[in-house]
Amino acid sequence: MTKGLPPAGDQRRSQLLRGVLDLCLLSLIAERPRYGFEFVAALADSGLDLVSEGSIYPLLARLEREGLISSYRAPSASGGAPRKYYRLTDTGRVELASGRTVWHAFSRRVGRILSATENTGEGTP
Repeated sequence: MTKGLPPAGDQRRSQLLRGVLDLCLLSLIAERPRYGFEFVAALADSGLDLVSEGSIYPLLARLEREGLISSYRAPSASGGAPRKYYRLTDTGRVELASGRTVWHAFSRRVGRILSATENTGEGTP
């Protein structure tokens, strides 16, 4: 469930997030290389705690197959097994920039529609 929002909207939020989760991951990787659980924590810290590790790893594998990210292993800071970190490729940077442009244009248009009809009531029969 998303923090501070009623559970009734979780299904809608989940569907909306599914369409942009890849861009969210690319954006988080653009900040710095990350390993799997860090994505879940960063998304939850941003209020998107609907995302589980089980949905992150298949998406990371797809992004890697598409050449948008690459991975490497590095020692764990806690002394455990090495962790698999992900970083953006040049192709991933281009995709992220393009995706941001598309997202901002799309969200502005949707926002205009939702704002314009916000106070109109139920309409006429």
